[in-house]
Amino acid sequence: MTGPRHADRPSHTEGSPFDPDKLEVAPGTAHESVQGWVPALATEEELRIALEKAFDYRGDVTLTLRDGSKVDGYIFDRVSGATLSSSFVRIIPNDSNQKLKIAYDNIAALAFSGRDTAAGKSWEAWVRKYWEEKASGEGELTLHPESVE
Repeated sequence: MTGPRHADRPSHTEGSPFDPDKLEVAPGTAHESVQGWVPALATEEELRIALEKAFDYRGDVTLTLRDGSKVDGYIFDRVSGATLSSSFVRIIPNDSNQKLKIAYDNIAALAFSGRDTAAGKSWEAWVRKYWEEKASGEGELTLHPESVE
């Protein structure tokens, strides 16, 4: 006596939202180029959108605070609360290892000032370069990342 095969389960058949063939093809992420962008922060929504993009950015940003001071660094975390005063970003300044927590309502301006370290690079480009170097017999190939400097 045998039961149904695992592959014949309703969750594994065509048309199912769990169809493995459909799950294998997921859309990629499109990164827009924001390097050098200084967004207008006229509304709360514009500020929230710009800070989300700053969080996703792979380079440094410059935050100008309401008191006129500036913080250059990398945004590594953010919390989006119900109000601007309960929302904040966490940033590692370029000149310190101290992590700062800055409320959204304390940010007067934002600039995407640093170089996007991953701009123009993709996994496919890295693999292509690796195989080209391997085929040409150049040097000693290792799987170390390139320097961002």
